[in-house]
This record gives sequence, C-alpha cells and structure tokens, in this order.
Amino acid sequence: QQVAVLLYSFAENYLGKQTDQRADLSGFVDAGTISTYAQEALSWANAQGLVLGFEDDSLRPQGTATRAQIAAVLMRFCETVAE
Repeated sequence: QQVAVLLYSFAENYLGKQTDQRADLSGFVDAGTISTYAQEALSWANAQGLVLGFEDDSLRPQGTATRAQIAAVLMRFCETVAE
C-alpha cells in the first residue's frame, strides 16, 4: 500500500496526471486491512493496472514486497502513467 501511495502522489503532484480513476477493491479477501490513508491510492493503482493482487485474491497491503514485485509495479507505472 505504501508503494501505491507514493506513486499516486507522484503521478498527481509531480506529473500532473489525472488520478480520479478508481477500482472496486471489495473483491479482494483482505480489502478490509487496507489502511484508511492508502485506500484511494490503492484503488487508483489497481484501476491503472499497477497493483494486480495475488493468486489467492489478496492484495496483502500490509505485506512486504519483493524487489521483483516493486520492479514490476514501477515498470507498469512507467509504461502506462508516466508515458
């Protein structure tokens, strides 16, 4: 969730991108564990296809991301948002 907040803020404040697109996160089994401060950003990141979730239908917002996972999110960000 922290990566989503960082990218959301960067896209909106530094790149001047529209960040009003949202996804419904209620289908993820752990949607209730998303911190209040990160809900909007994570919803945006999912709508943009940056954060896709895991095979068990979870987002793991409180989890630790691997270097490979962060690289994939950053690559998607560069290809879709920061183009």
